[in-house]
Amino acid sequence: MTKVKVGKEDSSSAEFVERRRAALERYLQRVVSHPSLLQDPDVREFLERDELPRAVSTQTLSGAGFLKMINRATDAVSKMTIKMNESDIWFEEKLQEVELEEQQLRKLHIVVDTLVSHRKGACSMLGSSEDNTVEDKMEQLHQDQANNDFFVFAELLADYIRLLGAVRGCFDQRMKAWQRWQDAQTMLQRKRENEAKLLWANKPEKLQQAKDEIAEWESKVTQYDTDFERISATVRKEVLRFEKEKTRDFKKQIIKYLESLQHSQQQLIKYWEAFLPEAKAIA
Repeated sequence: MTKVKVGKEDSSSAEFVERRRAALERYLQRVVSHPSLLQDPDVREFLERDELPRAVSTQTLSGAGFLKMINRATDAVSKMTIKMNESDIWFEEKLQEVELEEQQLRKLHIVVDTLVSHRKGACSMLGSSEDNTVEDKMEQLHQDQANNDFFVFAELLADYIRLLGAVRGCFDQRMKAWQRWQDAQTMLQRKRENEAKLLWANKPEKLQQAKDEIAEWESKVTQYDTDFERISATVRKEVLRFEKEKTRDFKKQIIKYLESLQHSQQQLIKYWEAFLPEAKAIA
């Protein structure tokens, strides 16, 4: 999170600030709810800082930024070329679930975003109509509900679309760890073949170096195997934790959203019931 300059008088700026504030609040709540991240020194430093760093994403792309973009593109190409022989069907099925859920949430988010736009359009139409107490109240009611549509429901979907993308990234890192392990095994096999060639060619002066290289790559294979197993266990643990949190968040927010819809409808009924005697008097 960084500081970004916004206008003071523009209503859209106020909405932007509120969106950023709400997003920061949700982000921090998720971070501090994680037992490991709660102890992270960077998190503590961020929470205790008096001033936030200046935003750099709006500046011209720097050399480091360009390099990062190239690395991301390289990673994307690597993921397309890696063919992993999955030994644990759980990871394969879970990745498919994550990808499907992300697609479904994206479609739902588009629908909810359209709902917010239509609701705000109704507010504008009511605001431009003739002065009327009932219409003024309905305009405010629609505005409040539009805010609930966005902050309670649409932002929930947007957050979890991004979080599911992060989950996919975890699976990608596991795949890269597996590929590093496989590459090390391939290199070890080459070193052993090279040792066999030296023995066959009777070149004892190079045998010690070949043996040292074999020992080095045997150590790497063992380390990369351990890393892969550790990453796999961590990914499994964190995905299960993520799913529990997701279920809890959706239940909480959807109940809150339905309650806001119920409240809006109840208020709408009250406004029209209060107006009914006036309408009969006009008739």
